Amino acid sequence: MRALLVTSVGVTCAAALTLPLATPAASAPAPHSASALPPSTSPASPGAGPPSAQAGATTREALAPSDVRSAAEPAGSTQSLPLAPLDAPSDRVAGAAAAQGLPQRDARPFSLVGVVWDDAEAELHGTVQVRTRATGTTRWSDWQDVETHNAEHAADLGSAEREGRTVRGATAPLWVGDSDGVEVRVRPEARDSQDRAATPVPLPEGMRLELVDPGEGPGEDSGEDPGEASAPEPARGAPVGRAAAVPAGFADIPPTATALPEVLTAEIAAASAVNAELAELGATVIPALTQAETLESVELAPGAKPYIGPRPGIVTRKGWGADEKLREKNFAYTKTVKAAFVHHSATGNNYTCKQAPSVLRSIYRYHVKSSGWRDFGYNFAVDKCGNIYEGRAGGVTKAVLGAHTLGFNTNTMGIAVLGSYGSTNPPAAAVTAVSKLTAWKLGLFGRNPKGKITLVSGGSNKYKAGVKVKMNVISGHRDGFATECPGARLYKKLGKARTSSAKLQGR
Repeated sequence: MRALLVTSVGVTCAAALTLPLATPAASAPAPHSASALPPSTSPASPGAGPPSAQAGATTREALAPSDVRSAAEPAGSTQSLPLAPLDAPSDRVAGAAAAQGLPQRDARPFSLVGVVWDDAEAELHGTVQVRTRATGTTRWSDWQDVETHNAEHAADLGSAEREGRTVRGATAPLWVGDSDGVEVRVRPEARDSQDRAATPVPLPEGMRLELVDPGEGPGEDSGEDPGEASAPEPARGAPVGRAAAVPAGFADIPPTATALPEVLTAEIAAASAVNAELAELGATVIPALTQAETLESVELAPGAKPYIGPRPGIVTRKGWGADEKLREKNFAYTKTVKAAFVHHSATGNNYTCKQAPSVLRSIYRYHVKSSGWRDFGYNFAVDKCGNIYEGRAGGVTKAVLGAHTLGFNTNTMGIAVLGSYGSTNPPAAAVTAVSKLTAWKLGLFGRNPKGKITLVSGGSNKYKAGVKVKMNVISGHRDGFATECPGARLYKKLGKARTSSAKLQGR
C-alpha cells in the first residue's frame, strides 16, 4: 500500500476571514450572452456543469451595506457534445471502423477543447483534429491536432484519486483561444494494409467533445492582451498584502484608489490556509525570498547542510482564479518528495503569458469536470515567461499527491510547462523557472537536483508495479512512462535545468 494521507483544512467561519482586496475592485465583466441558444447539452452528461454554468451566467453578490465584497467563485462552464459517425452507413468501407465527429456548428464561447470517453482504461487509437472559429468573426482556423495519448497523465491505479469518482479516458486539452464555432473529426487507425484479415481498431465508446470556457479571473478583462515579453516575477520580499497581491504578469494593472475588505469562501480559505506560513490568508502571490531569507524560514536538522535554493515567487490558486468548489474537498499527501517530473501541457503554444491563468483554469476544469480527476493534475505549472503557479491544492511546501505521471505519482511532484515542445524550443525563461522551483522545493526535502533516486513503480507501460527504478531527481515524464512528454525539445533542456538547480542550492 502506498503511504497516503488525506486531510482537509477546516474553516469555522468564512465570514470572519477578511483582508484587503488583492485585485482592483472593478465591476464584474459582462458574462457571455445567455440569449444565444447553446448546443444541445445534458446536465447529466460528462463534463456538463449545473444549469447556471451551462447558461454561461456569471453571478456576483452585490456589495453589502458594510462594504464587504464576496469572494465569488470564478465563472466558467463546459459544453459536452456527443460525437456521431461522420460517414453515412452506405459510404463506409466494409469492416472499417467509422470516423466520428461533429460538422461545423455554433457554440457558446469557449477557449479550450478536448475529447473524452467512457472507459478510462481504453486508448484512442486514431487521430483527433479540430477547427475553431474566433468569437464574433467568420474566420476559421486550420485543422489542429489534439494529442490523443493522455492516459500517462493520470492517477495511479488503486490510489485515492480513483476512489468514488467516475474517471474517463481523455485526450490532452488544446488551447484554441476565444472561439464560438467548432468542427471536430476523429479518425481510427487504419488497419494493416498487408493483413486484410486484421481486426479494425474501434474507437472508444461514449466519445464527447468538451468545450471549456475558463471564465474571467483576477485582474483579467476582455481587452486586448498587451503582449508576453515582459511578465515580471513578483518583487522579492514584497509584503503579502495589496502590494504583493497582483499576480506575476499583471504588474501593469494599477491598484484602485480604495480597497474593500474581502470575504473568503470556506473553499478558498482552506486552499489558502495550507500556505499560511508563507503568505497571508487569501494572498494571490507567495513572494520570492533570497536564499538567506529562505534558510531563515526553514527549520534545518542539526548539522544538516542548507542546500536549499531561494524561494521563487509563486502565483497562488487564488491568484490564477481556481474555482475551489470544483475540486475534491480533502487534500491528499504522500510521505516525501523524492523527485520532480517535468511535463509539457500539450495545450499548444498559442497563448500569451497574460492568458496563462485562463489556460490553467481551463485545464483545471477539464481535469476535474471532463476527465473526472479530484483536482488539477500537476503540482506546479510554469508559463512561457517563467511565471510559476501553484497547481494542485494542499500547500506548496508539502508532499501533495498529484496525478501527473502514471505509476510514479507517489513521493514525487509534477511540473507542467504550459505549451507543446515536441518541435518547438521551450523559452529560456521557462527552463530557468523550472530550475528555480526545483532548487527550492527539492531542497526542502534534501534532494540533489543532479543526483539519482530510486522510485517504486505503481505500474505503467514502461515499468510493472513493484519494480524499483533508478531515475534522475529531475526527470522527464518519458523516464517513467513510454510517452513523448515533455516533448523532445524540452527534454533536451533538463540537463541544463539540473545543473542550474544544483547551483542555486549552493552545490
